[in-house]
Amino acid sequence: MPEKQKINILWYTQDLRTHDQESLFRIMQEDLPFMALYIFDSNLYQEKQWDMRKTGPYRTRFLLETVDDLRQNLEKQNIPFLIRYGKPEDIFRELSGSYEIEKVFCQREWTPEEIETESRIRKVLPLTVWKKSYSQLLINPDSVNRHFEKMPKHFTVFREKLEKNRDFKVREVFASENLMYDRPVPEAHFSNDKVTLQTLGFEDFAIDLRTAFPFYGGETEAIKRLDSYFFETGKLSRYKETRNGMEGPEYSSKFSPWLANGSLSAVTVYHEVKKYEDLHGSNESTYWLIFELLWRDFFRFVSIEFPDRMFRLNGIGKNRYSFVHDQEAINRWKEGKTESGFVNAHMLELKKTGYMSNRGRQNVASYFCKTLNQDWRIGAAYFEELLIDYDVHSNYGNWMYVAGVGNDPRNRTFNPEHQAEMYDADKKFRKLWLRN
Repeated sequence: MPEKQKINILWYTQDLRTHDQESLFRIMQEDLPFMALYIFDSNLYQEKQWDMRKTGPYRTRFLLETVDDLRQNLEKQNIPFLIRYGKPEDIFRELSGSYEIEKVFCQREWTPEEIETESRIRKVLPLTVWKKSYSQLLINPDSVNRHFEKMPKHFTVFREKLEKNRDFKVREVFASENLMYDRPVPEAHFSNDKVTLQTLGFEDFAIDLRTAFPFYGGETEAIKRLDSYFFETGKLSRYKETRNGMEGPEYSSKFSPWLANGSLSAVTVYHEVKKYEDLHGSNESTYWLIFELLWRDFFRFVSIEFPDRMFRLNGIGKNRYSFVHDQEAINRWKEGKTESGFVNAHMLELKKTGYMSNRGRQNVASYFCKTLNQDWRIGAAYFEELLIDYDVHSNYGNWMYVAGVGNDPRNRTFNPEHQAEMYDADKKFRKLWLRN
């Protein structure tokens, strides 16, 4: 039997970019040839929770666009890229039949489903070395661990202590997009799967023209949006004043979908903010966007500390969460047929576009937990299915927070009618979504 070719694998998961891609940078320093790999995990399109899909049509299409953009960008660097559909352990088993896989480079994950997936792959590759990076974070955990003996329960404590430390730094970006692949290309034992919306169980659909997120997936579009929002229009300078808006693409940065699947890195955004401040000056708005990135990191550090408890009914706090299950009430909430027009407008926006403003998310989650008195995890699962920008840490962290079982046990009940008067006084948003 001929000796298998030795290779490394760059396994893409939620880090779908070539810019500031630490795993790509690290694997380029190795001598062995390598291939990049993305797997459309069939489990994520077949499994259900509370009778809801784990991934819905909006995020799926955005992901397909993202992977295709990644394919084009890797091609510019001469990097071989294999795209497959199936169970990750089965794909790695196939690859190990043709190659001796020395190392797998990937983003580090820690929540239960991701750990279980990795565990199944490790059984297939018992001798393979794993090289992981915390590339989804703005702040390296080592830096956080130096400043905290124990992770603070409150975000304000976390933020203020980091900001007061003079040695607090965000790492520089990895110039990984400039590296050219110059090793022998692994022999092509496999061809790419043709993966479409239909492959993943969805019919094609038209974009609702009312959407506040009319953008495509992929790092090319992400960088284009960043340049536009920062340097072409200067809208970053007014971010804090406009971020509670609800209509159209310009009231906020809209970076979250690209950050969620890793086609844009938080570190890149941070350094572009600093570059903008050097050119145009800093103000509350430029600071506030970094403030939001720190919130994003905070929820990730919470999930590192409580990787299992964040999915339990009583969350990570000491409060008990009580509810009385009412499927009809849940269905009315999903369909935008509650007694609150403000809540209904946001829920219809979510159902028809896969997107919702931050202001809307707080209101509909509060209504679900506090007014309807339903199991917050069902609401979180519905967001998981529909949101284009779903990520496990922010989604479950925010839902715990609103439900009162997360990092702040205080009652955070929103009055949707008061919120409507404050943020939709002219009823423009409600008219947009309730007209049909």
